[in-house]
Amino acid sequence: MKAKVIQELEQRRKDACTGGGAKRIDAQHEGGKLTARERIEVLLDPDSFEEYGMFAQARCTDFGMENKRTSGDGVVTGHGTINGRLVFVYSQDFTVLGGSLGEVHAEKICRIQDMAIKVGAPVIGINDSGGARIQEGVNSLGGYGEIFQRNVDASGVIPQISLIMGPCAGGAVYSPALTDFIFMVKNTSYMFVTGPEVVKTVTHEDVTREVLGGASTHTAKTGVADMGFDNDIEALLQTRRLINFLPLSNRDEQTKRHTKDYADRLDLSLNSLVPENPNKPYNMKELIDRVVDEGDFFELQPDFARNIIIGFGRMEGYTVGFVANQPMHLAGCLDIDASRKAARFIRFCDAFNIPVVTFVDVPGFLPGVSQEHSGIIKHGAKLLYAYAEATVPKITVITRKAYGGAYIVMNSKHLKGDMNYAWANAEIAVMGPKGAAQILFREHANDKEKMEELTNDYVEKFASPFAAASRGFIDEVIRPQNTRWRICRALTLLRKKKVEKPWKKHDNLPL
Repeated sequence: MKAKVIQELEQRRKDACTGGGAKRIDAQHEGGKLTARERIEVLLDPDSFEEYGMFAQARCTDFGMENKRTSGDGVVTGHGTINGRLVFVYSQDFTVLGGSLGEVHAEKICRIQDMAIKVGAPVIGINDSGGARIQEGVNSLGGYGEIFQRNVDASGVIPQISLIMGPCAGGAVYSPALTDFIFMVKNTSYMFVTGPEVVKTVTHEDVTREVLGGASTHTAKTGVADMGFDNDIEALLQTRRLINFLPLSNRDEQTKRHTKDYADRLDLSLNSLVPENPNKPYNMKELIDRVVDEGDFFELQPDFARNIIIGFGRMEGYTVGFVANQPMHLAGCLDIDASRKAARFIRFCDAFNIPVVTFVDVPGFLPGVSQEHSGIIKHGAKLLYAYAEATVPKITVITRKAYGGAYIVMNSKHLKGDMNYAWANAEIAVMGPKGAAQILFREHANDKEKMEELTNDYVEKFASPFAAASRGFIDEVIRPQNTRWRICRALTLLRKKKVEKPWKKHDNLPL
């Protein structure tokens, strides 16, 4: 090959790698953000990135766009590895036309999505864009539509992760919303359908970008985002950690990670985790941390719907999804947000053949006019539906309370839970023993000693885990210290579980 051609190739590569130029790169850094290529370097294993479409350029010639063409058209696309495992990635380049999405920009992203579906590997999208490229008109809108369709086609086939590392507004927000996980960066990223200026014009509300759609808003109030991080590097490193827990696709066999944490490890401290006072809270996350391999638990949405915990851990080296009521917040009651949060997580686990372990301490659904008028019936049904629909191994441990409809919803035996355990001090009943006794024995309401005796009788006859076990609703009453060992044994038993279901085009989830 002629030296001149090689020299031209190297120069073109160099030009493409500079994006929008030194000044805009400096501005990106001054704003506390990495560039598109720097983000890929942090995310992927060293020297593993193979780029596609480096020399692609926009075709638009309207509004003087032929003079603004840049190699790559504002997005870096390709594949690489994370801890040796294949992933596909696209990273929008805000230094090139504000990262705006045009026809060629969208085609590059679509190619990555198509390849990922074809070979069975996750897609990680790094979003940092001013939105649709106005100069390209409907071609830009069509590009978004093509991306959305592929998001839907890939759903349940390959994991999809969105990193919001700058602006993401208007129609652009719907691609991340269709993906499985969304991470944001505090103070430098935001998501909203209509910006502060439009909001002020239409509703006369004064609001900042951060309050309207920043990381704190979406991680704590709306539940749109799963996690918010302090800077780009932390977000990228935590994405690497998340990928370690996930299969590459729904066809991927779960790989076993080496661990020295033995399955039969006992934890005597669990015997005293639950307070003797049934109304006193305790931290359910402590139970999860003590049960999973080496205490390594990746919690998702920790700031949203804090009355329920979701996340990934490992048992004997295999990934497991955990769902648990959190008595530290709203006494562990189920409400609208908790139901939505857990239901979506369970459906992800089921789609990717990840077993689900559920820790139950739930006094019921949260009462109140606001909950009822906001549709707790329909939203609560989402959680019930997710558990009933799931065909992966499902294991439940009731640690203290399991009352009323919430007992049924939290992966009870009636929803085809595979192995259902209860700690010896658990209470399983239509309602709390004290309330039940007051209804059943109201004629003794003024006799405290008699009421206490009747309440204790009610507990023994109806609320004891042995009562549920005698009817087959609980497979075994266990000691807290043996919880890890019991779960590991059950998971080993269920590893080859198969369920045949009636044919249907798709379900009709109570949205």
